[in-house]
Amino acid sequence: MIFLRSDAKPVEMFPGVTRRTLAYGQSLLLAEFTYEKGARAPLHRHPHEQITYVVEGRYEVTIAGVLTVVEKGDSYLIPSNVEHGQFALERPVTADIWHPPREDYLE
Repeated sequence: MIFLRSDAKPVEMFPGVTRRTLAYGQSLLLAEFTYEKGARAPLHRHPHEQITYVVEGRYEVTIAGVLTVVEKGDSYLIPSNVEHGQFALERPVTADIWHPPREDYLE
């Protein structure tokens, strides 16, 4: 299957945080997140395992109470049901992969 970014509907997840679901299948989902400087994804958790790759920008990520600054080229794994959140220091764009796919992200 081919998924065109131009077909991916932008969805505001939190003020200043936009998601586009780029591709998905039976066991994976890929989404792009764009954060405006100063935007925050509050602490939350979900049953999905998540891998994030930082495409551009810089932000703080807190995973299980540990705060780390990540930037372009960095990546991280969030295990299932582990509390995490982000704060944009510079306008980041990320590529996020979930297993299993997040049904709430399917358009």
